[in-house]
Amino acid sequence: MSPDIVFTVTLVGIAGVGAQWLAWRINAPAIVLMSIAGILLGPIFGVLSPRETFGEIYDPLISLAVGIILFEGGLQLKFDELQEVGKGVRRLVVPGALIAWALGTAAAHYVAGLSLPTALLFGGIMVVTGPTVIGPLLRQAKLTSRPATLLRWEGIVNDPIGALLAVVVYEAYHLSQPGPEALAMYEIGGNLALGAIFSIAWGYGLGRFVARAFAGGWVPEFLKTPVLLVIVILCFAAANQLQEEAGLLAVTVMGITLANAKLPSINQLLHFKENIAVLFVSGVFILLTASLAPGVLFDIGWRDAAFVIVMLVLVRPLTIALSFLGTEVKWPERALIGWIAPRGIVAVAISGLFAEKMVDLGFEDGAKMVPLAFAMVFATVVAHGFSIAPLGRVLGLAQKGKPGVLIVGASPWAAALGVRLRELNIPVLITDPSYRALRTARNEGLPTFYGEILSEVAEHHIELNHYGSLLAVTGSDSHNALVCTDLAFEFDRARTYQLSAHGVEEHRRSVSYALKGRPLFAKPMALEDLMRRHYGGWGFQMTRISEEYPLERFAEAMDEEGFIILIEREGQLLFDSSSAPLEPRLGDRVLCYVPPSVLEARIEKQRAEKATPAGQA
Repeated sequence: MSPDIVFTVTLVGIAGVGAQWLAWRINAPAIVLMSIAGILLGPIFGVLSPRETFGEIYDPLISLAVGIILFEGGLQLKFDELQEVGKGVRRLVVPGALIAWALGTAAAHYVAGLSLPTALLFGGIMVVTGPTVIGPLLRQAKLTSRPATLLRWEGIVNDPIGALLAVVVYEAYHLSQPGPEALAMYEIGGNLALGAIFSIAWGYGLGRFVARAFAGGWVPEFLKTPVLLVIVILCFAAANQLQEEAGLLAVTVMGITLANAKLPSINQLLHFKENIAVLFVSGVFILLTASLAPGVLFDIGWRDAAFVIVMLVLVRPLTIALSFLGTEVKWPERALIGWIAPRGIVAVAISGLFAEKMVDLGFEDGAKMVPLAFAMVFATVVAHGFSIAPLGRVLGLAQKGKPGVLIVGASPWAAALGVRLRELNIPVLITDPSYRALRTARNEGLPTFYGEILSEVAEHHIELNHYGSLLAVTGSDSHNALVCTDLAFEFDRARTYQLSAHGVEEHRRSVSYALKGRPLFAKPMALEDLMRRHYGGWGFQMTRISEEYPLERFAEAMDEEGFIILIEREGQLLFDSSSAPLEPRLGDRVLCYVPPSVLEARIEKQRAEKATPAGQA
């Protein structure tokens, strides 16, 4: 490997992952920052020249990376979700994709001024809605399940469809050219149909084979991920050998097949593939933007800008309005989905691939597809990235206010904590597989979920993205650890907390620390300890640290046995933990758990203040 390639890979990795991290820190669309990083490294400062560095393997690498990204997206699509939104998803695919193709073609031809062949091809590419972009946007916006599911399915399923539509147009013009390879239109259509059928069958067959091999113990655990990765590459390469870009369809079908095979190890595979996909998304987008010629950035005229506007405010809303006629999708959901359609890596990659080929066929305006694709990506990502959450809240389809707290384990202590959190306007949900255990929480009017939090039923009935923190407070150390481990990816490991079943950090009957969430509270405490205090009259006390009530007075009022539960700081909830002890600051609101003596002293003080005549305080 040449030094140039090593340097390029290193810099791409730093820039891509760095942009993702910065986007997380400032809560901005990651693809915007990645685009800026790629443009700065490539056409602006000329630090990177990916096409020159990688040479002939550049396009195959990009294509393979996109295939793996689509496979990972397919792994997230479960048919159980279609029970609620099945008709809507079918309408987004057929006729939705065809309507978007027709309207996009008209906009490209009449507004952007592309020739009809190029407009037909580019209109097919514009059918895709970027699964690499929609996933982060959905996590950021915290939408309700139905619009989020519709957008996720559309983004993943329509990507290979858009690629195949581009292939259809290109092959039709390529094979109909005069010469020995010329074919009749019915022959072209037949070949393309056979290629699509083979891709679907190939992807489904490999998916079933992998599921059977993994479930049957043919592959050891330590080899499952490498074997799966190799088979994905095989699936992609074999389908592409038969028909160009058919590999995207094949790997998507394979991913969906595996997602619905109910493999015991699917979550571990999914998390690993998501990590790979994050790296590929970062790398591919940096490479694509860094490969732009400097002139492309300034090759966007008023017709191109008008095309982007028409696509956003006319083509997309009209496509959704026509596609959802007669469905159960509500009008607020239609309005949101009709606005949100970000384009991403697949649109840019396919545009770059076919731009050169259309120019070779004699359609010189094929070169305009690349700047148009980038214009669509930038416009949609910026517009939709910064508007999805506010629009969702206005339409009642996204979480409003503070992130909530999910409490697993319905003890009376948990119900008392839930009541206190509700008084602080913090959403709370208490779950337990025992209906009787939930009685106290129900009597207090708290939202509850009767069932196992780790069941598939819970996946479809609990909006996990509405909750920012997880408290596993059952009496079982093992169950608490399992809950924290399984849901850590949803909440982030730093936001999952659990009680210690034995009240100590290390115990021969305790679960390994590597499997647990963060210890809840600064000192180890078991559920029975909390229950003893609960029935002993302990209670919750909220205090704001201010100049009038500084830390010194707070420390004096606290009993030695009392302890901090959480701190509300700048709109964020921070639970106390021995792994990250909390230190109250000026402006914090501190929720403590204190003995009866502290509660009584506070009540007496309040009574005395009320009894003091004005001016004598």
